[in-house]
Amino acid sequence: MTTPATAPKKSVTDRLLTGIERVGNKLPEPFTLFTLLFLVTAILSSIMAWQNIVIEVPGAEEPVAIKGLFSAEGLTWFTTTIGANYIGFPPLLTVITILLAIGIAEKSGFLAASIRYTIGGAPRWILPYAVGFIGVVGSIMADTAFLVVPPLAALAFKAAGRHPLAGLMGGFAAAGAGYSTNVIPTSLDALFAGITNAVLPTVPALVDSVAEVSPISNYYYNVVSAIVLSLVAGFVIDKFLEPRIVKDRVSWEEIQDGETEDLNPTTRAQRVIVNEQVPPTTPNMVVEARLSKVEKKALGWAGISIFLTAVVVLVAVLIPESPWRNEDGDFLPKSPLLASIVFIIFLFFSISGYVYGRVSGSIRGYKDVPTLMGEALKDMTGFLVLAFVLGQFVALFNWSGLGSWIAVTGAEGLENIGMTGFPVIIFFIILCSFLNLFITSGSGMWTIMAAVFVPMFGLLGFEPAFIQGAFRVGDSATQIVTPMNPYLFLVLAMVKKYEPQAGLGTMIARLLPFVFTFWLAWLAVLFVFYTFDLSMGPGAGIFIN
Repeated sequence: MTTPATAPKKSVTDRLLTGIERVGNKLPEPFTLFTLLFLVTAILSSIMAWQNIVIEVPGAEEPVAIKGLFSAEGLTWFTTTIGANYIGFPPLLTVITILLAIGIAEKSGFLAASIRYTIGGAPRWILPYAVGFIGVVGSIMADTAFLVVPPLAALAFKAAGRHPLAGLMGGFAAAGAGYSTNVIPTSLDALFAGITNAVLPTVPALVDSVAEVSPISNYYYNVVSAIVLSLVAGFVIDKFLEPRIVKDRVSWEEIQDGETEDLNPTTRAQRVIVNEQVPPTTPNMVVEARLSKVEKKALGWAGISIFLTAVVVLVAVLIPESPWRNEDGDFLPKSPLLASIVFIIFLFFSISGYVYGRVSGSIRGYKDVPTLMGEALKDMTGFLVLAFVLGQFVALFNWSGLGSWIAVTGAEGLENIGMTGFPVIIFFIILCSFLNLFITSGSGMWTIMAAVFVPMFGLLGFEPAFIQGAFRVGDSATQIVTPMNPYLFLVLAMVKKYEPQAGLGTMIARLLPFVFTFWLAWLAVLFVFYTFDLSMGPGAGIFIN
């Protein structure tokens, strides 16, 4: 008589991941989530309005009374401004414009070619650091980085005689854990800046006393962060990840599909990848890590176009009587130049992408440009739809006065318990890191966090650009280990080609060193900027003067 086999006891890590996945799967999709938050705000504001609650808001000429949506004034406000709330959502003004240009650079092949050139030409010893750098700055292509960088890194590692799986997982870790920073301003910077500015009217005093946040308000901080995180990623790949993979005797060659296990999708994230994004899961889509002669030539001409564009821009802004200077003849703290950042980003990406496409043959003529722009917008359809409900939520939060009440009450509470200075920033980052395990939409989470904490911390004396920089730490580091990140399963499918028995636990165990080192290194960078009161970007400091 045989006894039934008992199920193996789950480890603490397995139970933790299962719990995160279970909680995350119970959360609604972002559109539904913000619809519910809109309704909660509407109900709370109405209840507080019926109780005649008022709040003393710094900068306001008189006490601010909470206004409820479910009132004659509230209903007429909403029905007459629903379109303006959407079209006036600040991120739309900048993100869409930048995306049109990035679409030309990406769809023409310029961005991918730049990545292939950097990785494919790196010496063996520096390859982990090149992969770390490309992974971190790969966010310029948004989520496409998760599809391009890991398989390219695997090919480059294999060609250099290093373990391809180390390149694969290291590329994913750098792209994910460093997603919110870059050495080049991207559409993500425009998105964050737009949301930050949208919540400032909650406290009128902040509008006049803080520096307006632009896509380059975190630029100095982003550059330093990107360099530090690239070095950290390379170090972890070289000293921890690859030695462990070699020690585990993982195959250096891809195992035939018949020998690998099926993904057997059972979670929402896995079903998205398996059912809707099957083609990108195979690294064989990238034929060669090194560039062809035509691609090298095109990349060279694109580089020349970038240089010439930079010369023209510098001459235009540096001449003594330049119209891009402010009334004092300077550029800081405000000037037409800083207000033209979106145009400058658009100029560089569109020109370099077009030149590359024309030389390489991916663009046949100017008539292809609107097609490439259209494809870029098509990729952003999900955000354009989400922006509708985000705009309504932010507008109601500001109009009702609920945001002002939370900011003033919260700031007073933190001061009363003595929780100010950098410790409160650490608490904020920890909270963001925790929520990032369940809410992987950066725009969605920043809309929630900015609405509450930007005005609150502003009353504690912190510039909005600094709070936005702190959010970047919590928004990135933990996303590579959450089961709610669909790209985790995409990379798992790639890993199984080398290690058929690998599972989610295998992925988490190898990626955790990136989470801890990235989190601590990024926090250290922020602490240095805070301690020495360094500018986060042009015209953006740490403390409100």
